[in-house]
This record gives sequence, C-alpha cells and structure tokens, in this order.
Amino acid sequence: MKRVYLFCSGGMSTSILASKMQELANSHKIPIEIAAFPDNKIGQIIEEKQPNVILLGPQVKYRYKEIVKQYASTGIPIQIIDQTDYGMMNSEKVLKFAIKLLKDAKQSEQSS
Repeated sequence: MKRVYLFCSGGMSTSILASKMQELANSHKIPIEIAAFPDNKIGQIIEEKQPNVILLGPQVKYRYKEIVKQYASTGIPIQIIDQTDYGMMNSEKVLKFAIKLLKDAKQSEQSS
C-alpha cells in the first residue's frame, strides 16, 4: 500500500483534507493510505513510516526548499498542495495530484 502524507503547521485543516482524500480513495478501491501531520514531524514520519509522497499545505510552502534539500536523498516526491484546491478542500484534485506524483516517481525509478 502506498502512503501519501500531508503536512501543515498544525495539522487541523489538512486532517480534514486527508480524511476526504482517504474516503475518495476507498470508494474507488485505490490501495493508498492518506494521513496528515504537523510539519515539525516530517523527519520522524519519514523515518518511521517511509511515505511514498509528501504534500505540504500552502501555509508551510515557505519551508519547501528547506524540506526538499533536507530530504532529497530519500527520493520521496515532495510538493506543495495547490492553494485553491486546498482552500476548496478539493480532495479529488489533490488525490489525482498525489497519484500522478506516485506514477512519475515509479517511471523515474524504472528508467534509472
């Protein structure tokens, strides 16, 4: 099962989005685990749970370069959730974005 983890400053609104994404994935029988965590736990979560994709909430996008630099060696795709999709809690668009990142990472892995 693939793991997509969302990170934001507190984890509250991102938890709502993660829950909606998980419900949508379950309804389509997509074998994926989606959860949300505070951004100060990224290192711990990477070490303990080995996520396949990390999505950052718009409120922590200022940390994007720092996080990518720090965890680039893991090979985990790290991206920022689109602010409009996040604000609208558009779980379908964010889930599709996460799945695309998973597919791109798999293709990249196969070509190397």
